[in-house]
Amino acid sequence: MESAVPARLDPRTLLGPGLWRAHEQAQIRAEPTGFAVLDRVLPGGGWPLGGVSEILHAQPGVGELSLALPLLARLTQARRNIALVAPPCPPHAPRLAAAGVQPARITVVEATDAVDALWCSELLLRAGAGAVLLWATDCRAQSLRRLQLAAESSDACLLLYRPEAHAIESTPSALRLRVSRQSGAPCVEVLKCRGARPAPVHLGPAHRAKVAA
Repeated sequence: MESAVPARLDPRTLLGPGLWRAHEQAQIRAEPTGFAVLDRVLPGGGWPLGGVSEILHAQPGVGELSLALPLLARLTQARRNIALVAPPCPPHAPRLAAAGVQPARITVVEATDAVDALWCSELLLRAGAGAVLLWATDCRAQSLRRLQLAAESSDACLLLYRPEAHAIESTPSALRLRVSRQSGAPCVEVLKCRGARPAPVHLGPAHRAKVAA
């Protein structure tokens, strides 16, 4: 009588191709950031579509907006509309144009408080914006969950700019980056990315022409 030896099954045959194993990068839909060194460590190779990407910074002007310029240029050239919600200062149209961004495709939304800013961002995502950039100094866990749900129902990138002090918090965001400045050049650290292990990514002086604020 032959002994019955249980066959070893690949879990993916039971749970499907969406299963992520820790030594692999998950295959997710994403838009390239425009910086190859950063895209290589992000699942899907860029900003996740249908998810919140947090950009944490110690103070304005460390390169946090420049990190998004390649995305904005590509989307506006494809005739997708972009929204900037509650930015700390008006965008500089000549700088945007120099980066390949079409200013006519940019809508700036001034919000009186965090509640209005979050509400406007949710509406813009559901209205089909190509990307929404939101500046929020006070964003509670419940609000982040609502943003994540709104992003999941869209085909857009949501970039959420927050003070660096929030880096210690646990959030439902798909991606969390911390932007600082070292030796005069922007430096990006991946704090969290869904579907891959976080890794430090330094955009050093060699990238200054691309990401200088």
